[in-house]
Amino acid sequence: QVHLVESGGGLVQAGASLRLSCQASGQGVANYAMGWFRQAPGKEREFVSTISWMGRTTYYADSVKGRFTISRDNAKNTVYLQMNSLKPDDTAVYYCARSVHVSTSPVEYDVWGQGTQVTVSS
Repeated sequence: QVHLVESGGGLVQAGASLRLSCQASGQGVANYAMGWFRQAPGKEREFVSTISWMGRTTYYADSVKGRFTISRDNAKNTVYLQMNSLKPDDTAVYYCARSVHVSTSPVEYDVWGQGTQVTVSS
C-alpha cells in the first residue's frame, strides 16, 4: 500500500512562486508515473502535469506550460511541482497521484493524496 502526502501549498500574491512536494510512503512510486492535478471550487479536477517514472517524459497543461516544472527524486520517493509566475487562476487544491504510465486523464491514476491548497491573490 502506498500513501501520498502533498505539502508546500499556501497563500501568495500573483507573480510569486511555490514548490509543491508529494511524499510517497509504503511501496514508493519508483516504478510509476506521477501526476499533478488541481481542482478549483465549483470546477472539475483538471490535469496539470505528469512525469514518467524515470523522469524522461513530462507533459503539461497548456495553462501552466512555461511556468510550472515537474520533477522527481525516486531515491526520496518524492515528486515536485515548481510553480512560478503564479496567477489567481491557479488557485485550487493540488493533488498528486500515481499511474502505471503517463497520462492526462485522472481515471488512469489509482492512488491520490489528500491535496494541498494553493491560493493566489491578485
